[in-house]
Amino acid sequence: MSEDADGGSDPVRVRVRGIYTTALTRRFLDAGYEVVQASEPIRDRFDAEFGTGHHEVTVETTDDRQGVGVHGASATVETVASHLCGVGIDAFAWDDPAPRGAVFDARVTDTRGSGAMCALGDGVEGFLPFRATDRHVEEGDAVRVQVRESEPPWNDRRARLDTGVRARGGLATLVRGDDGVTVNTRDEAAGRELAGMTDLLGVSAPDGWGIEWSHAATDADMDALRASLERAAERAETLDSALDGEDNVEPARELARAGAGEWVWFGRASRFELDADRREVTTTMPGHHRTKAASETASAGVDLAEALCDPSGEFPFDVVTRQFGPVEGDTVGIGHGKPDGRHITLGRGEVVEWDGDGTVSVKRQLTGGGTYDALDVPRESGDTALTKFREGRWWYPTVYRSAEGEVKGTYVNVCTPVECFPDEVRYVDLHVDVIKRADGTVERVDDDELDEAVAEGEVSEALAEKARSVAASLETALSE
Repeated sequence: MSEDADGGSDPVRVRVRGIYTTALTRRFLDAGYEVVQASEPIRDRFDAEFGTGHHEVTVETTDDRQGVGVHGASATVETVASHLCGVGIDAFAWDDPAPRGAVFDARVTDTRGSGAMCALGDGVEGFLPFRATDRHVEEGDAVRVQVRESEPPWNDRRARLDTGVRARGGLATLVRGDDGVTVNTRDEAAGRELAGMTDLLGVSAPDGWGIEWSHAATDADMDALRASLERAAERAETLDSALDGEDNVEPARELARAGAGEWVWFGRASRFELDADRREVTTTMPGHHRTKAASETASAGVDLAEALCDPSGEFPFDVVTRQFGPVEGDTVGIGHGKPDGRHITLGRGEVVEWDGDGTVSVKRQLTGGGTYDALDVPRESGDTALTKFREGRWWYPTVYRSAEGEVKGTYVNVCTPVECFPDEVRYVDLHVDVIKRADGTVERVDDDELDEAVAEGEVSEALAEKARSVAASLETALSE
């Protein structure tokens, strides 16, 4: 909640989009938030009033459907992200180091076919499309940029940059260096009406800034339009204050932020909690969000299944994977998430075993060099790794063998509940693991790394206790 002038509180206004919208709308309404600019399906599903006014925070599903981005006013983003982390034990949140609207002095580190790679400072990178700048740029150049679209830490894309500067206020965006009023809508009559009404709002854009209204603004009332324009004007003035007198581009540094951002990743347990929230509102099949997160095609299949029948029971792993994968003969990657937000691919392999109970076994051919982590045995050319995943399980074993088939050791990874998506098996590693050497000795390793992750705030104490409990059970089982 945000404090008002009388010491009371106003509800946080949030706009929600993507595959988690129904479930999150339910949660936000229950928490006293105000959901605005709701889509028609959401309006139909809820017995609630949805405003058309401005929003302080946007919650949008990421392109890979693994979680959501939370962006908007600095004072409320952390509150909303923290609320979303309460969805389930395996939900994680990370700060966005380059949120939408932030302005940086950047150094061009490389140029590619369609744009330039830019160092923003502190190890953060962005991508500047050539069409987003009026000047020719090449490696080594210094350039002032603003973040247009940010990216979650678990994917390999970089924040998209632009050399123009904009101040977003929700329904209204101010554009530095422009003048006049434009409306981003295909409804020409509504656009002309809104442009003509702008002078009646009693709010002026700062000198040197033009006004750009979104399509949603054509349906908003005067109070909402005024509030949005005021917010955009305040952010424009903040940007002016930060940029005035900073004519020299001095990379790499951050000059200004127009807001804040956090990324929230939902694990399998969290997705099933969101299923329960959605089920309170409308027909929801078991594993609704788990299946929708798999692919666009699977997402459409869920909509069809729910429209035709009233699904119940357990998550239909058998049906979902037969239809969309992975099944025996497919090739999948192993997506090894880290509690700090990074995502590492441990390689790709062939699915050599599949079962409708959730089993997916992946075999990889390995190259030589180095040793196997914690097992302290050489990694040699011709070695194989057989990893046996089980959907929803908090651990998985990998057995390493030589080219002759001799077992070199077993490494059991403790992680958030495994999800077997069509192209990749995904989870977040919880540091602590259990190994079994070729001579039969069993050892639990990396407890110190888990303790450190808890101290750093990367892993909750509840999740850490779950990981320790799983590791203890595995250690006992492997020692018998």
